[in-house]
Formats: sequence, structure tokens, C-alpha cells
Amino acid sequence: MKSVIWNMGLLLIGLLTAAQAAAQWELDGERSSINFISMKNAAIAETHSFTSLVGYIGKTGNVQLNIDLNSVETQVPIRNERMQKLLFETAEFPSARISADVDPAVLAAVIEGGTVGTEIPVTLSLHGLEQELAVAVTVFSDGGSLRVISSRPLLLRAADFGLADGIEALREIAGLKTISTAIPVTLNLHFRHAP
Repeated sequence: MKSVIWNMGLLLIGLLTAAQAAAQWELDGERSSINFISMKNAAIAETHSFTSLVGYIGKTGNVQLNIDLNSVETQVPIRNERMQKLLFETAEFPSARISADVDPAVLAAVIEGGTVGTEIPVTLSLHGLEQELAVAVTVFSDGGSLRVISSRPLLLRAADFGLADGIEALREIAGLKTISTAIPVTLNLHFRHAP
């Protein structure tokens, strides 16, 4: 059994190394952000984010982005803990993953100094479920880096990812009348050219 686990570990390391070697652009996690807005009691909106993001854009336009759900930041420590435990259930689902394929022509136009507005089909894996989504973005080059920002917020429905019960649990424990189950999400991603 130990040898099987060891071999699987070596395989995963090999795949990760191969993916990084094929990367054209690496995500700058310190300059990147994914934000989402919660609406409570039908009138109070608050912006939250994730502080740990890892990803890349490959040479053929394949995109991979991993979000550490334990890094959720709401500016309120107890609320961070409640989101981790009650909403995202990070003990079982520690991360979310975004994958996509970007047309190489888009990347070529951006590298040449252009700004491209486009809609990218992505697959979001969250809380054990997957959804195909269309994300409207603006892509441009900024001093040797590549930036991808939302052209408009992406509206996620909690029920599509099995998160409605978690939102209800948050509502009850916080003593709120309502928490919206429709969540606007925005992206601000910085990529640097891979060595």
C-alpha cells in the first residue's frame, strides 16, 4: 500500500512539474484577486476575497487556476472560520479549480500590445460539483505582464454548487433575516511570463 501511495505521489509531482514547464504565463498570486459580494438582510453588501491563488496559462492557451478556500478573507476572523466550516466545508473540499482554453490568437494579440474583450468558457469545480460558465473578461498586457480582469461580474448561484444549505447555516448562526444565494464574483488576475 505504501508503495502505491509513493508512486501516486511521484506521478502527481511529475504532472505538476510538466504543467509548470509547459506554462507560458504564471499567476502572480500576490497581485491577483478573486472577489465576491455577499448581500445580507436585503440591504447590506460586503466584499470578500481569497488570498491564496495558484495558476498558469499554458503555451497552447490552456488555463488552470486553483483557489485555496481556507484563504477566504472577510475582514472578520470568526466569519472566515464560519465560511470555511459551514459554507465551503473545507475539511472535505479544500479548494476550487477553474480550467479553460483561451484562443492563442487572443494571447498573440495581447502580447503585441492589444487589448481584447472576450467571453471565455470556463469549468468551475467547487464543493464537489462542476459547472460550465461563460466569463466576460478584458485581457491586456501591462509592462511585460498579462492581466485578465472582469468586464462584468459573474453571477454564481449557490444551489448550483450545493452551497445553499451552507448559506442557510450562516444565516442562522449570525441571526440574519436573509443572505442572498446569488453571488457576484469578479477577477483581477496578473500573470508574469514564465522563465
